[in-house]
Amino acid sequence: VQLVESGGGLVQAGGSLRLSCTASGSTFSIADMGWYRQAPGKQREFVAGISSGGGSTNYADSAKGRFTISRDYAANTMYLQMNSLKPDDTAVYYCNARLPSTGWGPADAGSWGQGTQVTVSS
Repeated sequence: VQLVESGGGLVQAGGSLRLSCTASGSTFSIADMGWYRQAPGKQREFVAGISSGGGSTNYADSAKGRFTISRDYAANTMYLQMNSLKPDDTAVYYCNARLPSTGWGPADAGSWGQGTQVTVSS
């Protein structure tokens, strides 16, 4: 599966952005989909994930209450609505697709997009 992210940019603290990830191929509906991010000098970390059926979501503690993950099967697209952004949210955000049996722990499993930069200014 090929994944293409969009929606990143520069925003002031307290602002919002919506990231999109569009998948090609026929595997979108059977894959768990998620977002990871990597800040300069730091390891890639899990942000949010949604199950293949859309009925289960998971969030990192840093994202809870501020970010919302969703998916649109007709559009083969996953979204990450990010509100109340903080400078600590500055990172490259990567879209990920993985087999449902994988879980969100492994930070390098599955297929990845090219990443989209999110910069939050203070």
